[in-house]
Amino acid sequence: MTLNIDAILSNQRAIPRYTSYPTAPHFADQAGLAIAHERLATLPENGPVSLYLHVPYCDRLCWFCGCHTKHTLKYEPVQRYVEALVAEIALARERAGKRLRAGQVHFGGGSPSMLRLPEFDRLSTALRTSFLIDEKTEISVEIDPSDVTPETLDGLRLLGVTRASIGVQDFDEAVQKAINRPQTYGQTRDVVAELRSTGVDSLNIDALYGLPLQTLERLETTIGKVLSLGPDRIALFGYAHVPWLKKHQTMIREQDLPGTRARFDHARRAAELISAAGYDRIGIDHFAKPDDGLAKAARAGRLHRNFQGYTADPCRTLVGLGASSISFYGNAYVQNIVPTSQYETAVHAGTLPAMRGVRLTLDDQIRAFMIERLMCDFALSFSHIERRFGSAARSYIAEARLACANDRFGLSEVTGHGVTIPDEARPFARIVASRFDAYLSESWVRYSKAV
Repeated sequence: MTLNIDAILSNQRAIPRYTSYPTAPHFADQAGLAIAHERLATLPENGPVSLYLHVPYCDRLCWFCGCHTKHTLKYEPVQRYVEALVAEIALARERAGKRLRAGQVHFGGGSPSMLRLPEFDRLSTALRTSFLIDEKTEISVEIDPSDVTPETLDGLRLLGVTRASIGVQDFDEAVQKAINRPQTYGQTRDVVAELRSTGVDSLNIDALYGLPLQTLERLETTIGKVLSLGPDRIALFGYAHVPWLKKHQTMIREQDLPGTRARFDHARRAAELISAAGYDRIGIDHFAKPDDGLAKAARAGRLHRNFQGYTADPCRTLVGLGASSISFYGNAYVQNIVPTSQYETAVHAGTLPAMRGVRLTLDDQIRAFMIERLMCDFALSFSHIERRFGSAARSYIAEARLACANDRFGLSEVTGHGVTIPDEARPFARIVASRFDAYLSESWVRYSKAV
């Protein structure tokens, strides 16, 4: 069956990216603290767990950004924030009652690369005091090339960083000006070389499609330059234009954004170029060299999805540290206080800064499993659901059959064994996954475009 792309695009609705289920807007206010207290205290010592540390500061405000971040021209607020982050690390250790083993540590932002050596030192010491971190622990950090100095490289060595994720977005000057993100190819190339000389084993690069003034030719040029840097992984995200949530996005002129069909064609062409260069396509927006751990996990059916996107991380517990960070405890989510001032006040008062949260019902757990497998594997095995959830799975299997039977666009197919998303329909996996979202029909939340 040949898909009618124009019909699909014209009928698409705004839906979540499904980096969690339920999605963050459906977490309950004031529920997080009780959940965090309960779950931290019951985590096994040899888990292991993953850690996410959020640094919500940037020294420039990129107009495309959808993250919880803030612009600062002074370093003192960053120093104060790191003091609070160190205090929260100690509080988490105290509540857990033991030094948990860290399988992965990820620094996100904002721009963690704007930290200076004393702050890198403090965080490294705090983490190694409160958690078991060894040579098996993967430590990754998000990098803005404009922040990187020799002091930054010393700080990354101190942390023991093994993976760096470099933000590129687009190399075209006109596009960069439209999103307030000046960054030359030469600057990025030099930072890549410096990171590799520092001993960082793996490099990721993030690029965006759907940006203002972006044309097919400009995007092709950017992808060519990205490929010339030889990253181990590439994330090709669609720009989410949500000015009602992120006021700084009002600086982007909507008339400069590519149309729906152009946006789709840009994403498809970029994916073709990356795949032709020898990268495996992972999920809807990631690519990895065949020998990379992400590609191996995808081939083995061990791919997962969390707030950083697709991951090979086997840890099923994620402890979020820092303002706005989200923790996942297997069957519960907790989000920290978002405003940095309130976050710092809570931590210095000796209180975990957990605010919003949700305990997953059985219905949530089954739907979360279905959505994650569709997003990761483009398939859903009925026997897998039954093995995991027993007789409770039967009504959901019936629901999946009915959803496919009513799929007028041909985005999914059903067999006796399960549901599959055909190759040409994979860019629309979020649409298929959204059919199992029990919150979506009654949601007040405005999401971004599905493609």
